[in-house]
Amino acid sequence: MKINRHIWKIFFISFWVAAAAGILVLLVAAIKDRKHQVCEGYAVDINGSGSQWFIDKKEVINILTGNGEIVLKGKTLQSFDLGKMEARLEKNPWVKDAQLFFDNNQVLQVRILERQPVARLFTTGGNSFYIDSSGTYLPLSERIPVNLPVFTGFPGERTPWNHADSLLMQYIKGISAYLLQDAFWMAQIEQVDIAPARSFEMVPAIGNHIIEFGDGTVCEKKFNRLMIFYQQVLSKTGMDIYERVNVAYAKEVIGIKKGRSVSRADSLQAARNVSQLILASQAAQQQAMLADTLRRE
Repeated sequence: MKINRHIWKIFFISFWVAAAAGILVLLVAAIKDRKHQVCEGYAVDINGSGSQWFIDKKEVINILTGNGEIVLKGKTLQSFDLGKMEARLEKNPWVKDAQLFFDNNQVLQVRILERQPVARLFTTGGNSFYIDSSGTYLPLSERIPVNLPVFTGFPGERTPWNHADSLLMQYIKGISAYLLQDAFWMAQIEQVDIAPARSFEMVPAIGNHIIEFGDGTVCEKKFNRLMIFYQQVLSKTGMDIYERVNVAYAKEVIGIKKGRSVSRADSLQAARNVSQLILASQAAQQQAMLADTLRRE
């Protein structure tokens, strides 16, 4: 009985060793066969958080083929260095990530994740560029017009930025992110000026006042206080009564009135324009939320 069990155990182990060896042989043969297969073509897929592309498929193909000097179709799969090709693609400032692989039909799949700009900056030296959500420098695009928050007076001219400029960049990203998700403030804030003290002053599209925002901390609370001031004060007094509106300090809004007279008719018309803008932005946000809910369902 013990002998039979021992024989059965040997048979069982031998079977699985043989099976594993067979699978290994088949796998090695398949790998060797695949290496001698040739590229049947390529497919480029570009993705990002936006609906506009700053790099197109033609540019991607030009990078991969050296502007047409390298022929991809017909090359053996083993001759491709996919890692180097990915690195070459990622040198383009608009490419956040590149993934290359061959599918079962020997087609080179090129998956591109594109960077999305979140703000446009003007430097004190007269240069201008975009940044993405990570603060990465992006060149201006002549192909696609982009509606982004505009910041002027940025002191840094080139990357890598020093510690103070990097902190300022964090504030810029925070303010920009808030503006992009709020239809009213995106329409109302025409530009954001960076003062020498690295505080922010905002220029509204409607009204002749300046918004003293302070640094870039607690953005949501500051904009909430500013909205209350718009609704409860400026909607009654008019938009041109105050020269400066300060929301930099916690739990308060300081309004500094102008020393000169202002046309009340013009000021009240500006207040009405803001009220209409608030209602329109609220309606737009409600429609966006409804559309998002319907998509999820």
